[in-house]
Amino acid sequence: MALPNCSLKVNRELLDPGFESYRLSLDSIPAYNVELDAAVAEVKLKDSQYTLDHVRAFGMYNYLHIDPWYEDSVYFVDSKGRVLNLTVTLDTALGKPHEMFRFESDSGSGEGEQLCASLSLTSATWAALSDGTGKLTLLRTSKRGESSHIKWEPMFSERLGEPFIIIHSLAHVRSHVHTIEVLLLRVQKDPSDTKGSGFSISLEWITVDNSAGQDEDRKYGVRKRKMMKGKSVPHYAAVEPQGKGIVVASEKPFAFTEVDGLPLEETPAEDMEVENSDPIYFWQQTEEDVTVNVRLPEGTTKDDIRFKLTVDCLRVGVGDYAPLLDGQLFAPVDPEASIWTIKDDKSLEVCLQKRSEGPLWSEVVLGDRRGEYLMSDEQKSQLQQRLSYLTSEDLNPNPEKEKPPCNAQELEDCDMFPEDSSTLMRFDGATLKPTHVVSLGSHQFLFSVHIDPSEMPAFSLRHDVDALLWQPRPNQDNGVWEHISTFNALGYVQASKRDKKFATCAPDFSYAALCECLRRVFIYRQPSPVDTVLFNRKQGRQVGQVAKQQVANLDTNDPVLGFRATNERLFVLTANNLFVLKVNN
Repeated sequence: MALPNCSLKVNRELLDPGFESYRLSLDSIPAYNVELDAAVAEVKLKDSQYTLDHVRAFGMYNYLHIDPWYEDSVYFVDSKGRVLNLTVTLDTALGKPHEMFRFESDSGSGEGEQLCASLSLTSATWAALSDGTGKLTLLRTSKRGESSHIKWEPMFSERLGEPFIIIHSLAHVRSHVHTIEVLLLRVQKDPSDTKGSGFSISLEWITVDNSAGQDEDRKYGVRKRKMMKGKSVPHYAAVEPQGKGIVVASEKPFAFTEVDGLPLEETPAEDMEVENSDPIYFWQQTEEDVTVNVRLPEGTTKDDIRFKLTVDCLRVGVGDYAPLLDGQLFAPVDPEASIWTIKDDKSLEVCLQKRSEGPLWSEVVLGDRRGEYLMSDEQKSQLQQRLSYLTSEDLNPNPEKEKPPCNAQELEDCDMFPEDSSTLMRFDGATLKPTHVVSLGSHQFLFSVHIDPSEMPAFSLRHDVDALLWQPRPNQDNGVWEHISTFNALGYVQASKRDKKFATCAPDFSYAALCECLRRVFIYRQPSPVDTVLFNRKQGRQVGQVAKQQVANLDTNDPVLGFRATNERLFVLTANNLFVLKVNN
């Protein structure tokens, strides 16, 4: 059975086809420097952590954490094992970071592998913390915005095996039971991987709740452990609200393999008993429509058919069996003008009315190769005429023929795309099976960011030259991922920054920002009205809006370890300093 393919629907109203370029602005950006009492707890990669996955997971880790519930409040862990907080109310009167929690003195003193400490703010009153040695601690923080000086109280602490970093967490309450979902990432040795790097990636979904005990004596404990395996570090991974599912974006697909330490048994859906000969469907097309004949088992009636058709998706099944045809259509159709009928009790004929006449389809359902295309005599004749020049003598030699082919070295970095085709997958939390799969193709993953603390983190993908921001909406029927904003030409611009380490944007979409490994920060603002009258010299038309680019240079030689944005400020963390850039007033 083909995977349930879906597509990302771009909101054309959020695109600006007339965007020209960013204008460099020389306006200074106020920068404020907070010197740290102790260095940030940076953990450098060891010789045994030599793969690209180790670099992506741990070498490029963002050591700075922003509080989505309380604006302009950031957290980090220093070399003394302290979780420190800096909350900005007045830029010109920045105080020293306050200690919120301190690791136990023996934490991280073991001889085993040591990763960087990781923090995830679970809710407005809870946080999840890892010491980098395999120990998970859940902390009750009280309302952080109202009491920034109250120490955090540990409510759960347990070692969960090999070292990990926390990449996402959330909390919810159901039937008076407080539940915390935590997503852990590990890069583990894989003896079975003899042709690759020798390592595999695991995502462990931990569920902790206080269902044990009664009233005030309730204690928190691990209730469920679900393990996913993959071959590449995910670009994005997050648990849905209420723990109903999980979304993963990665270069190579993930799949659930264990539940509570027990291997997950594969229970594939039972296939239909049709005559054992390929193909299972035949299809034809004209410029106006596509006709698909799906083979059915004998005795199938109209009541047995399970048929669903939308503008860009088709599902055909019989009873409770696995669908015979399921996925995204090659091109949009008109559902109201499309029909299906049963022919001779042996096949289901589906007539799909094309929304746009003319272009011929190369397949019915994307990625489904189980059908056979039947070409009419007229189409065969047309195709033969179009290809006849390939076999005829070239009576008029093409002067361009002798020119060498395109040299790949002439391409710019911004024209390149990853070799592996990334996928975006949504898994159901109960069945642990994928329900939605999007092939990202050339849509390069750029960054993820918290827009609304009540929702999953949003993520940005490159579409052509632009960067489009997508918000997961798992409870939305007409689309699991919604296009909410566009940063013009940012996909092209970021590809030219060879030393780029981090990227982010403001929660109100007013600007996007890139940060290099050392010193430089680039800010790209959304187009805004200009005070003076400007004209485009080439086209002679008046320019009403200008998008500005600004560059800030930090007064430090230390590499950047963390980078976060709010609507008004950018926070940049180095080993010994925390810089605050005032971007908006």
